[in-house]
This record gives sequence, C-alpha cells and structure tokens, in this order.
Amino acid sequence: MAFNVESKIALVTGANRGIGRAIVENLLAAGSKKVYLAVRNPASTSELESKYGERVKTLIVDMEDSQSIYALAEQASDVELLVNNAGRLEISDPLSDNAALALQKELTVNTFGLLHIAQAFNEILVQNHGALVQMNSVASMKNFLGVSTYSASKAASYAITQGLREQWVENGVQVLSVHPGPIATDMAESAGMLEVAEPADVVAKGIIDALAAGQFHLFPDAIARQFEQQYKSYAETIIEAPASE
Repeated sequence: MAFNVESKIALVTGANRGIGRAIVENLLAAGSKKVYLAVRNPASTSELESKYGERVKTLIVDMEDSQSIYALAEQASDVELLVNNAGRLEISDPLSDNAALALQKELTVNTFGLLHIAQAFNEILVQNHGALVQMNSVASMKNFLGVSTYSASKAASYAITQGLREQWVENGVQVLSVHPGPIATDMAESAGMLEVAEPADVVAKGIIDALAAGQFHLFPDAIARQFEQQYKSYAETIIEAPASE
C-alpha cells in the first residue's frame, strides 16, 4: 500500500509549531491541495494562514475532549491524510510524587486522543481511501527516566496504532507509525535533549517518503535509526507480518 500526498487534503493536529508545523509546510511543498491546521488556539496559526492563504484552514480542537475531536471530524469530512501529531509530555518518573497525575494527563492526549481521532475519522478515511500518520516515539519502545510516564503513554499509543493497521488494511487505509528520537522542539527542550536533537524537517520529509513507500514504521533521525537496527527483524516478522501468518 502506498500513499502519495500530492493533491491530497490533509489534517494535522498540533500544527502550529515544532514537528506539526514542519509537516504542514512540507506537505504543501510536496503538492498537497489543502491542510487543515487543528489546534487549540486559533491565533497560533495566523502566520501560517498569512503565508499560505487558502491552502490552509485553521480548525479548533481540544485533544483532551472527545466531543471536540468528533466536532473536528464533522468539519473536515474531505480529509484524505490525517496526521495525529499533537502530544503531551510531563517530566515524571515512576516514584515521582506527580507520576499518577502525569500519566493520566499523557494518556488522555497521547493514547485516548488517538483512539478518539481514529474513531471519529474512521468512516471518512475508509470512504476516501486515506492514511493515518501517528506520531509515536522511540520512547514507545524503551522507557527513559525523566519521561517514564510519557514512555508508558506512547507505548500504549503504539499498541493502538498496530491495531488500527490490522483493522484498516482490508479497507485500503494506510497507517504509518512514526518513532522519532530527539527532535528540536519545545518538547525536546523540556526533556533536556536539545543538544542531540535534529531539525523537525527530517520527520516531515520522512513521513512523505514513508507514505509513498507504503511503510508502517518510520525511524526518521540518527538516534531513531539506532533503534531501528535492533528492532527491524522483530518488527518485520512479528509486528508487520499479516495476521494470517
């Protein structure tokens, strides 16, 4: 299965900054017809609207509110490519005083947000023979101290992403699970990883290429590719193998 972004209508959650903004701009550069900018604060996309005019449209969504997500789907029924980039990170370890609350907040956005997005856009993606890109992380495969609860929430979202791939494959909907390492964003700064972080464009360009190649996993940066080297055999034989095998 392959998906070409040219002439397609896309929606990107968390489109106003960091990886989300890079995805928007790279999709438009690659010929996407229109990109919906799904954000909590509509003022945050004013610069993108000024730059790209009618090729972008801002829509309000609160990823912590399932009703808001379903309302988003009603406003964007022509979407062919859905990029679920919005995420939340809390600095927390298993024994931290804030661990339970941090995990609850991260699960709400990172895991339940994905569930609600997939369910809200299910019929739209099936009807439009579309694609879902889910922003996961190398932290979905290994727990890192300092962001332990974030790792747990991303491990859960990665599991859901695998389930979506299996459910949608017969309907012609492509699913791409993206696993970046440190990327130069506010989130990387808060986690103290800016020194080893790579530009957000490496993720955005990688997504476009991976969709065209029909891949399920994307490890877009140098640190992520170290994970890929060790994970590739398992992924190919266990995760990516057809269910019948």
